[in-house]
Amino acid sequence: MYMTQGLRRATKLNPGKIALISEKRTFTWAEFQDRVARLAGALHGLGMKGEDRVAMLSFNQDRYAEYYYGVFWAGANVVPMNIRWSLAEHVYSIKDSGARYLVVDDAFAEMGAAIAKECPTVEHVIFAGDGDCPAGMLSYEGLVAEACPADDAFRTGEDLAGIFYTGGTTGFPKGVMLPHRALWASSMCFGAGANVTADDRNIHAPPLFHIAGSAMLFSLTIFGGSHAFIPGFEPKAFLNAVTEFDGTISLLVPTMIGMLLQASELEDADTSRLTRLIYGASPMTLSVLKEAMEKMPETRFIHAYGQTELAPLATLLGSDYHVLDGPKAAKIRSVGQAVPAVEIEVVDETGAEAPRGQSGEVRVRGANAMLGYWNKPEQTAETLKDGWVYTGDGGVMDEEGFLYIVDRVKDMIITGGENVFSAEVENAIMQFPGLSECAVIGIPDDRWGEAVHAIVVPRAGQTPDPAAIVAHCRDLIAPYKCPRTVEVREEALPKSGAGKIQKFELRAPFWEGRDRNVG
Repeated sequence: MYMTQGLRRATKLNPGKIALISEKRTFTWAEFQDRVARLAGALHGLGMKGEDRVAMLSFNQDRYAEYYYGVFWAGANVVPMNIRWSLAEHVYSIKDSGARYLVVDDAFAEMGAAIAKECPTVEHVIFAGDGDCPAGMLSYEGLVAEACPADDAFRTGEDLAGIFYTGGTTGFPKGVMLPHRALWASSMCFGAGANVTADDRNIHAPPLFHIAGSAMLFSLTIFGGSHAFIPGFEPKAFLNAVTEFDGTISLLVPTMIGMLLQASELEDADTSRLTRLIYGASPMTLSVLKEAMEKMPETRFIHAYGQTELAPLATLLGSDYHVLDGPKAAKIRSVGQAVPAVEIEVVDETGAEAPRGQSGEVRVRGANAMLGYWNKPEQTAETLKDGWVYTGDGGVMDEEGFLYIVDRVKDMIITGGENVFSAEVENAIMQFPGLSECAVIGIPDDRWGEAVHAIVVPRAGQTPDPAAIVAHCRDLIAPYKCPRTVEVREEALPKSGAGKIQKFELRAPFWEGRDRNVG
């Protein structure tokens, strides 16, 4: 269970076959492995030691794949950075992880310099862009060209592979510690469930910092499939990539699929080669799924459910259940069954398994489970109990083991495939002057699944401007976390006997008439 195994195997089996392809470059498996080994050698030459952390802030590109495997090859840990974060969030995650190296592309060179200025622990900023290397940074291509190939460190099993940051319940991101064992197991299960082969080519459209995007990279590599990269998702660019790069498989979040369906280019596009489209990271509405199945009849759809703490895969709903008629049609609303490497239970408040058909919290255990949260033992203890990862999702399991997600136990919003913990947003909002109370909830949104909605109560004599509150938040947290709407109320927010704000009461009017109160 070591992450470089797939790369080594593919290179031995098909050294001259294309592994990485983009608008600017193409590399075979042999070239890919050589560049990975040289990147590892370059990092060693810069003084990197075992289990050092190497961060990357970049749009999708072939060098992102080299970064992941080069760091693994060197025996260190990856720290992928969210491209939508604010400077403050980047600085927090770099300081929290203790990353000594930061890799950036053209788009984030300026941000990288600002991060390094705020984080003295960053010893080197490596420029992995296509333009001129900025002053004070090291050239990625120069390092790879001049370095001698390093030997594979063969870190494996419980050895830490990386720290993947996700939203935090206390207002700060949490670093999920994923070992080689978890990433390998999840990738193997996905590849088997999606019937990935060496003839497949994945179109990387979702960001590679995200665990769903990186999981596609790892899984395709394990099974010998190749990779085509576009900087980010845009319907026309995605459809062009499917044709130009001969893409056979891809993963999109439901928001992206919705954008694709609205694109005029889809009508004339040939998507027949795209045999499988995986969706996940946030719930898919049945109406959007039906439309996608109608407009892309030769594409098989697969639903993947999980979370970062599970590296990320827990269940799959295969294409044979994506039907609208017949005995299997009822399963289309589920997220599928547990993949082979994991066990799933729905439990009540006491931790006892709930009877089939009754709701409770979804918990998962298996080879895909995280080690815990970096430097957060209390939050680790709350989520990881006796080997079980408590997901925070409310679910129901039927007699055949199909899981249906019906609610969210954790105070979390999923908007456009990104996790937003209410506490993060509330922490930012309450730094705005003149407020006495605040509650942040998720409300229905046809495009994003859920939208972040803030309800604030001003102090006596204060009249806060909703637009000013949103602008204030943009200086503290990523734009996607900022409230899209702010509601000002004069009356106190509803509270329990213990004084806790009753968010279910605040959510109820927005979700009335829907079959579940999460997006």
